[in-house]
Amino acid sequence: MQDGEIIDMLFERNEAALYACREKYGNYLLKISFNLLGDLPDCEETLDDVLLGVWRAIPPERPQRLKAWLAKLTRRSCIDILRRKGRAKRAGEEYTASLDELAEVIPGKSDPEKDFDLKLLGDEINGWLKTLPEPKRSIFVMRYFYSEPIGKIAERTGFKENSVKSILLRLRGGLKKHLEERGMY
Repeated sequence: MQDGEIIDMLFERNEAALYACREKYGNYLLKISFNLLGDLPDCEETLDDVLLGVWRAIPPERPQRLKAWLAKLTRRSCIDILRRKGRAKRAGEEYTASLDELAEVIPGKSDPEKDFDLKLLGDEINGWLKTLPEPKRSIFVMRYFYSEPIGKIAERTGFKENSVKSILLRLRGGLKKHLEERGMY
């Protein structure tokens, strides 16, 4: 099933679209979450959270690239799980659970200025990425979007681990310089 068809089904509030998302992108999203969480039950929870987020967001949102949008939702869900786990270690699970329940009732504050700045930063990074040759762009994305381990990146690209580390170091320096030149760092 094509992404456009899935999105149309979501606009029609057809639950079969969620099954189609899981069928088409489930393994891809589980891999992303496993790279970040390393725990299969948490990864499955993330996938469920993402599908619920899809159901809540479409409509009105209409993502242009469903796969990338789902990956972004997956990363956000993983970060939420990591934060919850961190809070649970510090304050006890029952306390954290109560705060999480309350968070569902009290809307979070939105900071339009901060949201705008983050969008500009994202656009600037995407523009910078487009200037990179392959495989440097892929290495950067594998490491900083998909959280792939250095060894896995080396294996996939054919570079040695030290070369991958060196490339990433230079890329971070290049990104920093790029952002400084545009007054964003």
